[in-house]
Amino acid sequence: MLNEWFFLESNVHMSTTVILGAQWGDEGKGKLVDVLAGNSDWVARFQGGNNAGHTVVIGNRTIKLHLLPSGITRKSCQLILGDGMVIDPWVLDQELEKWKNETGEEPDKDRLYISDRAHIILKFHRLVDGLDKKIGTTGRGIGPTYSDKINRVGLRFADLKYIINNPEWISEMCVLYNRILTSLEIKEVITEEELKNDLHWIHNRFGHAVKNTGLMLDNALKMKENILLEGAQGCLLDIDQGTYPFVTSSVTSRANASHGVGIHPGHIDEVIGIVKAYTTRVGHGPFPCELIDDVGDYLTEKGHEFGTTTGRRRRCGWLDLVVLKHSHRVNGFTSLAITKLDVLGGLDSLKICVGYKANGIEYHNLPASITELENAEPIYIEMPGFPSLSDEEWIELARKANDEGTGLDILPTNAKNYLQQIENMLEIPIHSVGVGPDRDATIHLF
Repeated sequence: MLNEWFFLESNVHMSTTVILGAQWGDEGKGKLVDVLAGNSDWVARFQGGNNAGHTVVIGNRTIKLHLLPSGITRKSCQLILGDGMVIDPWVLDQELEKWKNETGEEPDKDRLYISDRAHIILKFHRLVDGLDKKIGTTGRGIGPTYSDKINRVGLRFADLKYIINNPEWISEMCVLYNRILTSLEIKEVITEEELKNDLHWIHNRFGHAVKNTGLMLDNALKMKENILLEGAQGCLLDIDQGTYPFVTSSVTSRANASHGVGIHPGHIDEVIGIVKAYTTRVGHGPFPCELIDDVGDYLTEKGHEFGTTTGRRRRCGWLDLVVLKHSHRVNGFTSLAITKLDVLGGLDSLKICVGYKANGIEYHNLPASITELENAEPIYIEMPGFPSLSDEEWIELARKANDEGTGLDILPTNAKNYLQQIENMLEIPIHSVGVGPDRDATIHLF
């Protein structure tokens, strides 16, 4: 049936949109993907694993996703875990079981597909990752699995069916794994019996969903279907372009979006950068705009700034345009989706970082050196704040703006001015503005 797609014609315009975090992650990608998925045929993850934490709020229901694409809330969407991902099968099983218990649906039976090129996270990888104390990783086995991938000893879903009955491979991997565990003074060992049983379970549980997903997306494009590519983490956590070494183990930027799902970059039409109205980050690493004061506490509490995956308190600070200009240079955003504007409500004044100063030198571009960034002092412009509104009032504003087409004009004057300042200084149009966690609490400008 797939081959027939090559010969079908349609007059419907196709669109491939990439959704990327423009800061250090936790920007609200899940909510936007959920909204845009209403007009999409496919939603595909292209990198990362269950170190992602995407939250979608629909009415009184809060959905927290780690591996499943945020388009799962739309039954018309086909879902893909792409080539560039590293996947923990046990976490995926738990997430699917939870979804089944809550909705009665089993997406892996008819609309969730796992790339045959995606790599598998095993017990060994979680054990090794648990040792990290310096970088502050999620400890989910992500980094060690990517390391095995680069070292060409990783296990892909495509090879699973051949490996499970290969005792030589299983024996060799156990020797390798246990040698590493011993060198790291980890007392646990991986037995051949345990590894064999794990591999058989993975194959039996997910073998039916493993497909050439790149080909599926290519065929979908030939049918002029709409595709969303959903990123995890954020640009500043990119292994190359982020605040190294305090980064994730994958390429989180636009360049990897098409590559990580197996289609060429010419298919990309839009790249929407997701930006909180302020800045947060989880874990260790430099953060020039961090607020360790009452305002920082205010943002943490009002914004519910605790990690979806780890539960760790997020560090909060003012909006950093140096970071956003770097993200834009790397990703070429066609528009910005501003989230959590409502959290700033109630503050007397607002600040925007427009540069750094370190050792008498002024920076307007993000330095690569972690030492320079750690010593950076932010240069701010200040703007008047705007009133705090209830969740219900913000939702009502958003609904009215969308119904009447008023755009930003419906917002309090100083809130509107704040957004326009961001738009003017970055020279990127604003796509939408989030004013609360609910699906309906978004003002759409495009």
